[in-house]
Amino acid sequence: MEEKPRPLIVPAKWGLPYAEDEVEPAIQREQSYIVAFAVLTMIAWQTEIGTLALMPFTLLATWFHEMAHGLTAAALGADFDRLVIYANGSGFAEYSGRLGGVGQAIVAAMGLLGPTIAGCLMIIAARSRRATRWGLLVLGLVLAISTVIWVRSIAGWIVLPLFAVAAFAIAVRGNERWQRIAVEFLGVQGAVSVYQDIGYLFSPGGVVGGQFVLSDTGRIAQALLLPYWFWGGAITIAIVAMVWKSLQIAGRY
Repeated sequence: MEEKPRPLIVPAKWGLPYAEDEVEPAIQREQSYIVAFAVLTMIAWQTEIGTLALMPFTLLATWFHEMAHGLTAAALGADFDRLVIYANGSGFAEYSGRLGGVGQAIVAAMGLLGPTIAGCLMIIAARSRRATRWGLLVLGLVLAISTVIWVRSIAGWIVLPLFAVAAFAIAVRGNERWQRIAVEFLGVQGAVSVYQDIGYLFSPGGVVGGQFVLSDTGRIAQALLLPYWFWGGAITIAIVAMVWKSLQIAGRY
C-alpha cells in the first residue's frame, strides 16, 4: 500500500505526536504549552531568583529589545553606534543623530513591539519544516552579525554567540521535532521579552546615576501627549493580539 506523503506545512504541535483525526486537540495542547511557558517566564522575570535562573534568556530578551531600538533608529536615519548588555540583564542601545520627538517615540515603541513581531514570525515559522530551519538560521546569523558590529560588552560577547551557535547547530543537525521546539521556544522569548520588567512598561521612568531617565512609554507620552500608562496598555493589547494571531496561524491546518 502506497504511503501517504506528509504535508509540507503542518500545525505547530510542540513536538507532540497525534493521529490525523486528533489534529484539533493536538493544536490546543501545543498552544496551551506555548502560552503557559510565556506566562511562567513573565512571572519568573518579576522575581530576583527567577531572573537569575533565566539569566541567559534574560540577556537574550535584552538583546531583542535593544536591537529593536537600534535598528529602528538606523532605519529612521540615525547612526546605530553600539549595544551594551550587562550581566544583570540591563542594557542600552546607543544611537546618534537628530530624530525629533516623533522619531524618538517610534524608536521607543519599536523597542517594545519589535521583539514581539520577530517572536510571532518565529512561532508562525513552526508550521513549515523549511521555514522552521530558515528561522533558526536567520536568528543565528543576526545574533552573530550584531555581536561583531554593535555589541560592546563582555556579557553580550559571551552569551549571544552561544545562542547563535545553538541556533545554527539545531538548524543543521537537529531533527524536525527539535527544530520546531527550538523555533517556538525562541519565538516565545522574543514575544514576551518586553515583560522582563512589567513595572518599566507602566512607569514614566526612573533615576539612573542620579538623573531621571524616561522609560520607553514615558518617551512616547512626551512626544504624543497621552499618558505613559495609556501607551503601556495599548502596547500590551497589541502584543496579546499579535501573539494570539500568530498562534492561530501556527495552528491552522
